[in-house]
Amino acid sequence: MVEKSANLAIISNNTFEATKAVNLHNYDISSALQTTLEFNELISIFSSKIANKIPHSAYVYINTEFGLEAKSGVFTRHSCNYALKVEQQQLGELKLMRNHRFSDAEFQLLETLLCCLIYPLKNATLFHQALKMAYTDPLTQTHNRASFNDSISREMSLAARNGKHLSVIFFDIDHFKTVNDTYGHDCGDITLAFSAKWIKESLRDSDIVFRYGGEEFVILLSNTDTHGAALLAERIRASIESHTIAYDMSTIKVTASLGVSTLRADDTIESFIKRADEAMYIAKNSGRNQVVLAK
Repeated sequence: MVEKSANLAIISNNTFEATKAVNLHNYDISSALQTTLEFNELISIFSSKIANKIPHSAYVYINTEFGLEAKSGVFTRHSCNYALKVEQQQLGELKLMRNHRFSDAEFQLLETLLCCLIYPLKNATLFHQALKMAYTDPLTQTHNRASFNDSISREMSLAARNGKHLSVIFFDIDHFKTVNDTYGHDCGDITLAFSAKWIKESLRDSDIVFRYGGEEFVILLSNTDTHGAALLAERIRASIESHTIAYDMSTIKVTASLGVSTLRADDTIESFIKRADEAMYIAKNSGRNQVVLAK
């Protein structure tokens, strides 16, 4: 059974002068933490810099806002846990572990050293919040076109380097213009938001959905071959078809057409995307509410 000691580290404006003094006293730690805005790197740097002062065998850092869990080392019996916070800003939770108890003096020293970590974590949080806003479609809360452009290039490079499959699904809501024209744009927005929600409910943790434009979405599937992508596309199609939207005094049935392509060795970004897009339009021109695999 792992023994836990729960602690709360809170830094506010009232302790800002004290924080500056701590940072000056531990300049080596503070300066090292100014070199990155990545959470994983910040925690790794902090762990290595305090290792001589507070020996520990492992750390775990969890930030639920960004779905992040960073951990490293040998996990052992004893631990100390800190919920990190500045004013009303939650900055995640940090746990240090080792095979013997932490002393009261070490708790006090660690709480002092955490002052060096708090503001770099706050800066990282503000940076990633801004990045998230820049890459998020506000209506559907999916990733946006700019995010897709960055992600597709990265995922294609990773797939080629690691010899992994990569697939993409293009998704288009059927008769969306009719929904807008008949019920108005508010209803159209509701349809888009619900469609995005239903897509996300069908995905795995590793899959990413993007609003590509208008009523069109793209789902990027890492380490997924054509068969797996086709199964997922069919699951999404069936999920959309099974739902009904109630708007005003009307009920609206929604369906979608989907096209699937899998990365080839000679693909460019344009050719990879074009095949999925063309397959989607074949689905629409062949009666809609179906999945078509790219040739």
